[in-house]
Amino acid sequence: MPMEMGNVTNVQEFILEGFPAIQHLGKVLFLVHLLAYLASIVSNAVIVTITSADSRLHTPMYFSLSIFSSLECGIISAVISKLLIIFLLGRQTISFLACLIQAFVFLFLGAAGFLLIAVLSLDRYVAICKPLHYLTVMDLKTCFLLVTACFALAFPLITGLVVKVSQLSFCGPHVIPHFFCDLGPLIHLSCSDFRSVDMLAFVLTSFILLTSLIITIIAYSNIIVMIMRLPSAKEKQKAFSTCSSHLIVLSLMYGSCVFIYVKPKQRNRLVSNREAALVNTVVTPLLNLVIYTLRNKQVHRALRETMCRMKISRYKSHGPGVEGLENHLSSFWPM
Repeated sequence: MPMEMGNVTNVQEFILEGFPAIQHLGKVLFLVHLLAYLASIVSNAVIVTITSADSRLHTPMYFSLSIFSSLECGIISAVISKLLIIFLLGRQTISFLACLIQAFVFLFLGAAGFLLIAVLSLDRYVAICKPLHYLTVMDLKTCFLLVTACFALAFPLITGLVVKVSQLSFCGPHVIPHFFCDLGPLIHLSCSDFRSVDMLAFVLTSFILLTSLIITIIAYSNIIVMIMRLPSAKEKQKAFSTCSSHLIVLSLMYGSCVFIYVKPKQRNRLVSNREAALVNTVVTPLLNLVIYTLRNKQVHRALRETMCRMKISRYKSHGPGVEGLENHLSSFWPM
């Protein structure tokens, strides 16, 4: 609702436009996005749980991966939860404060996530290209410091940007052409001079994205060179299969975010940003599910053994005998 302050009407509530062209399919879209949301949350929760429970996964890579999975849960929850309400109930309004909070959570976790991707890329580079030095270069303490640095760098940058946006005047219109409160569309609704804030947003997001992208490109370029030196064609094919799946997801993540944020003038492309944002918040988390769980043998093994232990424990209390259960399980999973 607007609130009168002198000659200026400050908008205290916005309307998220969502996807007006397909809004009549709200119930179907709600179900599709709900399934995608649940799949992403469950898969990331499994990664965090397994890496915490299995001592063999207490390594720098899986520590970083569990943090990254937690960030994914936070990002998709901050964005998709409101989209689900729009699809199901048609409630498109959001208060100014809630809008700023959603934008901050999305940008802070997103910025920390991209910096964390650079850390994961460096970890893979050291593990593959410098295997003899891996345990001395990338131990858990070093990894913890790098992860902490990602959050320590992202927090003041995003906080400063959101504070600057909160100081702008909004006197109408109040319809945000997006399905969540991203700062780009919000800034362009301001009736005050937003050019300096718009440029600040461009500089900060470009710095975070391009810094992470450059580090990732350098790391994976060295990894690909190392793969090319493998003597066996079978080893090359296996390594490229894993590496290519990572690169596909990274390309989607960086491509969509560069399309949205790394351009100084966004006004003419705000509508197309919605599709790119949907790829980044829905599609890539599901692809991460495939890469880090369904195609990860270590996580597979840890999950399989955890499920076996749970079933054995239950059979001890209620079942006909542990030996029979183990024979039954071994017919599905070689132990």
